[in-house]
Amino acid sequence: MRKITLKDIAKYFDVSISTVSKAVNDSHEISDDLKKRIRQYAKENNYKPNKLALNLLNRSSKTIGVIVPNILNYFFVQVLYGIEKVANEHGYNIVSCISNESFEKESKTLELLDSGTVDGLIMSLAEETQVKERVEGLQAITNSHIPLVLFDRVSDLIACDKVVVDDFEAGYKTTKHFFNIGCKNVAFVSPIGNSSVGKLRLAGYKKALEEAGREFDERLVVNFTAKDDLDLLMSFLLNYKPVDGILGLDEITAVKILHIVKSRGYNVPNDVSVIGFTNGQLSQYVTPPLTMVSQHGKFIGEQAAELLIKRIKKPSEPFETKVVKTSLLVRESTRKLQ
Repeated sequence: MRKITLKDIAKYFDVSISTVSKAVNDSHEISDDLKKRIRQYAKENNYKPNKLALNLLNRSSKTIGVIVPNILNYFFVQVLYGIEKVANEHGYNIVSCISNESFEKESKTLELLDSGTVDGLIMSLAEETQVKERVEGLQAITNSHIPLVLFDRVSDLIACDKVVVDDFEAGYKTTKHFFNIGCKNVAFVSPIGNSSVGKLRLAGYKKALEEAGREFDERLVVNFTAKDDLDLLMSFLLNYKPVDGILGLDEITAVKILHIVKSRGYNVPNDVSVIGFTNGQLSQYVTPPLTMVSQHGKFIGEQAAELLIKRIKKPSEPFETKVVKTSLLVRESTRKLQ
């Protein structure tokens, strides 16, 4: 059955489409009698307003686009939760998209969202985008005057509001924690080695080594992708030298490390201490529970949404960059060595 339109209602009452629109929206410009008859007819015929047309008319969709690189990373789930919470409080809906670390997929998503379907955009860059250093899609968004907030993985090539984690400090402080509990050889295992986040954490790791008077050993750094066999790479690492501390750069990686190390006969934490990033439920319910670096994803999402909504309302305000500190949540996968 064809949906009834404003044009159909206007034809039935022999009035203009504008008059019907005003009546449906309860405008005081239309007489009460005509307004009542039009609204009753619209209701009886299941008229539904065309929200897209209304949005174009009002130049507002009350919708925020969100692009994240990896939905399997619990950090991004937390960020999405924070964004949606604040968006709902301000009367906005969100459309969430996943780039899956692909520059091409990210670019196509940006093209879609550049068509006027959203009032603003919040995103974290795909790793491939950061490797290629190609930001044409983002530049097209800003050229279209669509408010943009970058979080976590950002680019200095784009002028916009940003929310970032102090990843250098996170890598530095976490490595220092390993040394403070007596670890000698700390490995760094990263599935995001080419991203700005991975590079900053590695820089912090190196700084902690330097302060502790220890030489950087590139063979203690394991960068891997989804195509690599982490089990094999961890075997090479554990056979190389006695590793007594391992830092995994996300929650799933940390859990996999824990499983691999235990399957090799090592005791965690007596032989090897393990720390991961992102404080999700998975890390709390493995044995032993994992010490984790909390990036406060929900708070980051809230901050990003607040910045975007502020930018939508006041487009000429100076851009802001908010820096969020991490917290180390110590659990049973680390202990002070004797």
